[in-house]
Amino acid sequence: MRFFNLFKQELAIDLGTANTLIIQNDQVVVDEPSIVAIDRKTEETIAVGRRAMQMHEKTHDNINTVRPLKDGVIADFRAAEHMIKGMIEMIGSKRPFFTHLKMVICIPSGITEVEKRAVFESAARVDSKETYLIHEPMAAALGIGLDVEEPVGNMIVDIGGGTTEIAVIALSGIVCDQSIRVAGDEFTDNIVQHMRRQHNILIGERTAEQIKINVGSALTELDNPPPEYAVNGRDLLNGIPRQITVTYQEIAEALDESIVSIEEAVIRALETTPPELASDIYSTGLYLTGGGAMLRGLDKRLSKKTQLPVHVAEDPLTAVVRGTSKALSDTDRFKAILIPASSVS
Repeated sequence: MRFFNLFKQELAIDLGTANTLIIQNDQVVVDEPSIVAIDRKTEETIAVGRRAMQMHEKTHDNINTVRPLKDGVIADFRAAEHMIKGMIEMIGSKRPFFTHLKMVICIPSGITEVEKRAVFESAARVDSKETYLIHEPMAAALGIGLDVEEPVGNMIVDIGGGTTEIAVIALSGIVCDQSIRVAGDEFTDNIVQHMRRQHNILIGERTAEQIKINVGSALTELDNPPPEYAVNGRDLLNGIPRQITVTYQEIAEALDESIVSIEEAVIRALETTPPELASDIYSTGLYLTGGGAMLRGLDKRLSKKTQLPVHVAEDPLTAVVRGTSKALSDTDRFKAILIPASSVS
């Protein structure tokens, strides 16, 4: 058996809209932006991940930077194949070759059969011999240490890059869920549009992302407010680059509409929860995971809206991939929550 393991590679993959994380042997070996740079003439991959992100919105006509995933699902098959292959190659290994590649990939709970097939096909193209899918909220629950097999209700709110996944989990299954395409990317777009409307200044996606990280907030009143943040962009009136400063209060107003959408989705999920599980959730509260969970004041805002305790995961960015890794290491035990390729028509 140990000899066979020499020729086996097992990977847990969080194939996210914004970032892709890969765990091998319980270690995060890849944590890169989900983006690939492709030469338009030769269609060869120039860069993957962080290097490709550095090129994003700064390329000339011969280079195209592509984000293969949109709203949590594969939108560009070819680019996704290049990206997954490039990230697996980043891992490197002392072993000369592998004969058996096994992967568990997490997917949004609102994904269609066609979108599931797209993930399986992309995995097959990188020579995966054994592929399973797992729903993101279930993976997040495993990742933060919840016992998903118990007859106890837990509500997970996973705010990723492309989708917000809200699910009530009990007895190794998702009892009720909401999947909305309002998440980190929508926050970024809100900031770009706000800068255009309020300041007549045009900024790129990367700059908006930095604003979100440095002064992003869900509340206009914070106990530990971040300092003002300087933003460079192009003046829409005269085309000349200029700098402005923004506060967290201003960004909270820009993000308000998107956060209201998340609040409404949480309420919808609670409304469809069976009463006995609702009783459990009153005691356990809500668990926030994903990059969006790090938005300042979001836990307090959701707690005020639902009148329930809200817990932010210890490491929200890696919760999903850690849960995926747990499912990978014991596929027999978690058979009930894993989706094999044979189940997709």
